[in-house]
Amino acid sequence: MTRSRSSRFLPLLALSACISSTPTGHEPGSLPPVELAAPAGPEWYRHAVFYEVFVRSFQDSNGDGKGDLPGLISRLDYLNDGDPSTTTDLGVDALWLMPVFASPSYHGYDVTDYERIHPDYGTNEDFERLCAEAHRRGMRVILDLVINHTSSQHPWFVDAASSPGSAKRDWYLWSDTDLGWRPPWDLYAKGSTWHELNGAYYYGVFWGGMPDLNMQTPAVREEIKRIASFWLGKGADGFRLDAARYLIETGAGVQGQADTPETHAFWKEFSAYVRGVKPDAVLVGESWTTTPIIATYYGTTAQVPGGDELPLNFNFPMAEELMGAARSSDGNGLALKLAEMRSRYPAGVADAPFLTNHDHVRVATQLSGDKARLSTAAALLLTLQGSPFLYYGEEVGMANGTTNNDEAKRTPMAWDASASGGFTSGSPWFSLSPGHEGTNVAAQTKDPGSLLSRYRSLIHARHASDALSRGGLRLLTSTQGRSPTVAFLRVLGDERVLVVHNLTDDAQTAGPFELEGEPAEVLFGDAGVGSPVRNGSGWSVTLPARATGLWRLR
Repeated sequence: MTRSRSSRFLPLLALSACISSTPTGHEPGSLPPVELAAPAGPEWYRHAVFYEVFVRSFQDSNGDGKGDLPGLISRLDYLNDGDPSTTTDLGVDALWLMPVFASPSYHGYDVTDYERIHPDYGTNEDFERLCAEAHRRGMRVILDLVINHTSSQHPWFVDAASSPGSAKRDWYLWSDTDLGWRPPWDLYAKGSTWHELNGAYYYGVFWGGMPDLNMQTPAVREEIKRIASFWLGKGADGFRLDAARYLIETGAGVQGQADTPETHAFWKEFSAYVRGVKPDAVLVGESWTTTPIIATYYGTTAQVPGGDELPLNFNFPMAEELMGAARSSDGNGLALKLAEMRSRYPAGVADAPFLTNHDHVRVATQLSGDKARLSTAAALLLTLQGSPFLYYGEEVGMANGTTNNDEAKRTPMAWDASASGGFTSGSPWFSLSPGHEGTNVAAQTKDPGSLLSRYRSLIHARHASDALSRGGLRLLTSTQGRSPTVAFLRVLGDERVLVVHNLTDDAQTAGPFELEGEPAEVLFGDAGVGSPVRNGSGWSVTLPARATGLWRLR
């Protein structure tokens, strides 16, 4: 969503025994191996690479300074040209569109019409054409579905607020008095989540302009299902679910406003409905919280492989560890997070790792534009298990804008070095990020050493290996103490891929690892990365500063 995150959220089946590891400094048998099973189920989204797009900032087609769906269509070949043999496209498998429904705001998280594309972006027919063109290239399209709340300007709310006897009154939550609940992410906040209007109070957990829908009203539940079916029928392949933790409230405090049993029950009901309409449609949950709580949003795996609630859930704690590893040159936090996932996540679920999204300060700004660290972050993300998500512009190292607001995280895409960055023939709706003259697609697309080329190569390597794209993960790095390298094995069936990352600014030797088999084929290797060598206690590999190597074993 678009809101301050600084105070809102808390800080944040086994594989076959084909390998044993004895990394340097780790005593064999001191801890159980950290293994994450391959995602269960054949669905496309369990191994896809997703790309998050803010349509307003991606490509303008008509010169009004705002990105739109026709503009996005014109750039699809950059994302995936539909030809697996080429390497000039990014190679992503799916697009996540931030809100595109009618809304009074620039960001769209306060919807006024769930069945109409925002006029700034085009028409419903443009959306259908986008889906058709994306599908023709082998890409899927998912929509941001914001159903925790609507805009206070939505006709439903205007009707509900008009009279206590309105037929829509129970579509929202009302009280005769201010119940004084504080936001569940800040119980010491001064403001209440109840807002006065026409002599009564309505509940809006984020602010008064976003009144919460009452999802315990059967008519609301059925309307939300109908809306989902409407867009699935127009070509959408699923939905990203905003504020998934806060859907149904039962009382004050964290216990009554977040992660309630009623919220989980609705998501299971909604997930079953969506599967019934389009069996391979995906639901991606936004639950910005701790690993144990995120794990609960997968539901149970007894009847539905991969979980009967939300089949993908953004891994916010892992994002912190990925960025931390790239920044600090220490992989211990990442290793510990994988171990926690092993103990908390249901077996066989697909993770949804990412570096940043539209609510974060961009990767390049967090890492001070350091290309080596940006390269490390990309390699870590794109070699993990599950379905990684990229944020538009991340692949070229776009920085934040210069203002201290959310718009600065969502600036127009830099396609070239021109004043408007190739984004528009008019005046951009918001200033491009600083340094776009050198940080843009045109400057990097033919440079084999660029960050864009690295993203392309890593994604294509991922697609070239079932173990990398669909497999499980066995950690080779110790969880005990500082680690300048991170190593793991990706496994699916008989295919095994050794992955080793050097997180530091100096050459490092990783290992020894006792592998069943030997490295035979280089799937990806940075300049200067040699082949693993056998010594008395296993295989070791020396990598230059900030380098990554991927080897298929035989």
